[in-house]
Amino acid sequence: MKWLLLVPHVLVLIVLWAAFWVLGIVAFFAILITGRYPRKIFDFNVGVLRWSWRVNYHGYGVLGTDRYPPFSLREEPGYPATLSVEYPERLSRGLVLVKWWLLAIPHYLVLAVLIGGGTGAAWGLDGRSWAWGGSLVGLLVLIAAITLTFTGRYPRPLFDFIVGIQRWGLRVAVYAALMTDRYPPFRLDTGGDEPGAPTPTEPTETPMPAGHTGP
Repeated sequence: MKWLLLVPHVLVLIVLWAAFWVLGIVAFFAILITGRYPRKIFDFNVGVLRWSWRVNYHGYGVLGTDRYPPFSLREEPGYPATLSVEYPERLSRGLVLVKWWLLAIPHYLVLAVLIGGGTGAAWGLDGRSWAWGGSLVGLLVLIAAITLTFTGRYPRPLFDFIVGIQRWGLRVAVYAALMTDRYPPFRLDTGGDEPGAPTPTEPTETPMPAGHTGP
């Protein structure tokens, strides 16, 4: 039923993402001219990413918690999915021309397999052959959903791997949105918490709701 419960969020996010892209264009020219990302636009766009991540984490991007995501652009410390981006005082005016499309292409190719494309399955007319089309994370979340349906528990290694893929995608999204000049690493940081976070989670298997996470 999560798809139905998340409809109000989806409707709001459609509007927020439209604003995100318009303000992103404004930020592009501001960086090109001044070398700075306007702080109010930065905070708003990070808030859109943060809101989207909470909805994705609750929904079919992770199925990581049963706690309904708040309608908020702000940090919500009590929610199990968090996202924060350090504000850059200066940004390269040269990199802004190429990093969101040219430099990020290798990441786009990897993420197209890991995250993009959706999921689906088709059976052959003979009733025996079948083909799978879609993303790796979609398949993994489907496995998690089946496991949760029958056991009520989320296998910890599966959870860690899915969160690692989503974390990679969020880092690339921040880079492509011109919010940082730091090139995202080709690294799958699995686990419930960002490496270096103050309170890593330890259990080998996590009941719902899943533990804290962040990109």
